[in-house]
Amino acid sequence: MREITFYFDYVSNNAYLAWTQLHKLIEKHDVTIRPVPILFAGLLNTHGNVGPAEIPAKRDWMLKNILRKCTLLGVPMSPPVHHPFDPLLALRMSSLDFPEDKRWQLIDRIFRAVWVDRLHVSDAEVLARLAEDIGLEGAELVTAAQSEEAKKSLRQQTESAVALGVFGIPSMVWDGELFFGYDDFAFLTLALEGRDPLLQAQLESWQMKNMAASSVRSR
Repeated sequence: MREITFYFDYVSNNAYLAWTQLHKLIEKHDVTIRPVPILFAGLLNTHGNVGPAEIPAKRDWMLKNILRKCTLLGVPMSPPVHHPFDPLLALRMSSLDFPEDKRWQLIDRIFRAVWVDRLHVSDAEVLARLAEDIGLEGAELVTAAQSEEAKKSLRQQTESAVALGVFGIPSMVWDGELFFGYDDFAFLTLALEGRDPLLQAQLESWQMKNMAASSVRSR
């Protein structure tokens, strides 16, 4: 069965929206999806970028854009109690070794906690309660998520994503191709159906190495 890797961080409302729509890909295309938590801030630091919320004009546009999509798709979304917030503990907990069905339930519960229930998932006690909601040992998971091994695991997952060309969240990787954001679900669907409209020869003609710059942006 074909597998799509879904890279995410809980700080992203775009990642939350995409998460709510993954079941449609699974049902329609007979694929499996492997969710991989990564640190968005790590991507930004690596690529010398800033988050959308740090650019007021982009932040305001993206808010309207995401709310329009949520309305059309019937996806509930509420303003988070804090944003940005520290997602490290939640990401590390979601990366621990336990059954995949429970991992999916935990990820879903944390996403909803942030973007629907307005809970502060930087708080260890909140995370413990969320884990207990789905039948896991919350206190044990919080302790495990604070270990050096858990910290190393999240760091390695983020570094591996960067090595694949991941620059933002959510990102989906299938068959070596990177698809970014919920809006790219349409292109991911075409690729899964063998109808990717991208022509390799067309792409090669656009390689920056073939272009000579006539000016450089001043900094």
